[in-house]
Amino acid sequence: LTPEQAEKAWGRVLKEFVNEKGEVSFKKLSQKRGDLDNYVAYVAKVGPKTKPAQFSNPSILLAHYLNSYNALSMYNILDSEIPESLSGLKKVKFFYFKKFVIDGVEMSLYAYENDIIRKVGEERVHFALNCMSKGCPKLPRVPFSGKNLDKELAEQARFFFSEERNVKVDEKEKKVYLSEILDFFPKDFLAKAPNLIAYANRHRSPAQKLP
Repeated sequence: LTPEQAEKAWGRVLKEFVNEKGEVSFKKLSQKRGDLDNYVAYVAKVGPKTKPAQFSNPSILLAHYLNSYNALSMYNILDSEIPESLSGLKKVKFFYFKKFVIDGVEMSLYAYENDIIRKVGEERVHFALNCMSKGCPKLPRVPFSGKNLDKELAEQARFFFSEERNVKVDEKEKKVYLSEILDFFPKDFLAKAPNLIAYANRHRSPAQKLP
């Protein structure tokens, strides 16, 4: 596949099998998985290590990382037998033990996220990476693009912090409850703000500012 063909294949998967809520119809996908399989095969052979000239633009590179991670997570569900509930995924098996070939190198999703994607230094990736479990950020229905990536990440962050499941304010107790994602990777967010409340406020409207 060419880069354009690969992105179109992944785009068809998102459009056809992901609904407006970001939920994936895995049973339908399992019956028509050609585009996903082709895209995963592309990710195995193509990346900044094997085709450096193709990924010289940092935004194109990061968009590729996000799209490929999400596709591999989706592929992993099919390959590991679809669970009854995505809240019951066995994280150790899913992230640590299962290996994929990515850009010619075998690695786990955990290694891909922590050793490669996070090292780019863009903390908003945590609102774009989807591990296919219920606690993950919403999966968009179109691929991330190098051309509009900053805008797309800004939109993902704003949506993430607008969801009640990710931000709750208890006025009586004077407490703010934030998604565990901010607790998993505090250093990434605190590199951009003095504290997590301040970071959340960067992506909320003036009327939504947290105390």
